[in-house]
Amino acid sequence: MHPVARVSTCYPDKFGVPRQSGLVPGARARLVFEPPFRHPDAVRGLEGFSHLWLIWVFSESVNEGWSPTVRPPRLGGNVRMGVFATRAPFRPNPIGLSAVRLEKVELHPQDGPVLHLSGVDLVDGTPILDIKPYVPLADCIPEASEGFTAVPYERLDVEIPAALGCTMTPEERKALADTLALDPRPQYQDDPERVYGLLFSGWEVKFRVEGSRLLVLALHEIKAG
Repeated sequence: MHPVARVSTCYPDKFGVPRQSGLVPGARARLVFEPPFRHPDAVRGLEGFSHLWLIWVFSESVNEGWSPTVRPPRLGGNVRMGVFATRAPFRPNPIGLSAVRLEKVELHPQDGPVLHLSGVDLVDGTPILDIKPYVPLADCIPEASEGFTAVPYERLDVEIPAALGCTMTPEERKALADTLALDPRPQYQDDPERVYGLLFSGWEVKFRVEGSRLLVLALHEIKAG
């Protein structure tokens, strides 16, 4: 298989990426097709769909092997489940699946058709193997059971001091807060004195967590070059 496209996202590193698509609606991406697939006819009719399925590669896990059991974060990281009962990246074939919102289709003079997406859970540069429209009639099953993933997401109360990141747009600030609220820390780490670092949309973020409160300590803009 060969990637048909790659995405540019606000997550340059695995740490902090939402564990499922749609959890951070403001997490945006720009999907650019690889040269052999930059044909406007290939996306004809796509603009009529509000959501897409992305089939992609866990590119940062391809050489890490697989295990028959993994420890899902939804269960606190201490309980093992079968790899095929999870969406863990350490799979026999490192393929991911995400349902994302299609914001618009742009015809770029150099890059060809470009898809603008939101609600992504992808690391910057992720290779995309295929794109398919999300069809509610076939893809939405309201009565489906959730198994062990039915545990509700508990979100942290995020505090970003107004004096930090003054040049960050309101949209970026909201997307950062939503990302942090999901608690990017490994489930087994709960040291209130530990300072964590996260990269987000050109910013280096330092934060600490105590109980259900996450306090951003510093926001440093990363200068290009």
